[in-house]
Amino acid sequence: MQLKVDNLTVLYDRAMVLNKVGLVVEEGEMVSLVGPNGAGKTTLLRAVAGLVKWEKESLKGTVGGKITLKGEVEFGRENISRLRAHEIVRRGLVLCPERGRPFREMNVRENLEVGAHLCTDKGAIEESLQKVFQLFPVLEKRQNQISGTISGGERTMLAIGRCLMAQAKFLLIDEPSVGLAPLVKEHLFDRIKDVHGMGITILLTEQDISFAFDLATRHYVLSQGQMMAQGSAEELLADEVVRQSYLGL
Repeated sequence: MQLKVDNLTVLYDRAMVLNKVGLVVEEGEMVSLVGPNGAGKTTLLRAVAGLVKWEKESLKGTVGGKITLKGEVEFGRENISRLRAHEIVRRGLVLCPERGRPFREMNVRENLEVGAHLCTDKGAIEESLQKVFQLFPVLEKRQNQISGTISGGERTMLAIGRCLMAQAKFLLIDEPSVGLAPLVKEHLFDRIKDVHGMGITILLTEQDISFAFDLATRHYVLSQGQMMAQGSAEELLADEVVRQSYLGL
């Protein structure tokens, strides 16, 4: 299903985090959102996933005051802007957070089963689990290992697997390659390609330009909360202003 973000604006008190940002990801695409640390990439994904409240006061001390969030998010032609996070997951739009963020005291299998908490069919849960193990054999080997003790790459794979257990149709993957060694990145690159090959649409954020450009077919460039450019890797690299000012190349 198509994801459309229109005029998305996020302020923490008076600090502008996102300023009238828009993007479109068509069903079946793999699209990247690139930009430097602090550009607003994670905030955008969290807002789409329902984890940033719309026009609500934050808890005292969490971000220092009021969060103001405006704009529209459509998924499959439905306005999901004010749906709760679990309602968005039910529609098949699932966020895979940076560094995986597993429940560290639980083992790998238990973490995966948490992803299927909205499913009541035990047979379907087991079938999904076996599909995840087929995609990520290392998770099957580690299934009884406490999640807080697995490697960074395995945590990212675990997070993606947990999203698949939720019957994801569209994955929002936040900084999948962050902190990973080159060989681990290469392996993860192939697994994300495999997930996309399963018919799952993907929007991922990345600081590693080469990783994003090799993996996705279309790209958005975000800087200081504003969308500065979009296009294929070839188009963006051919633009000298984009290369130097926003891609750091």
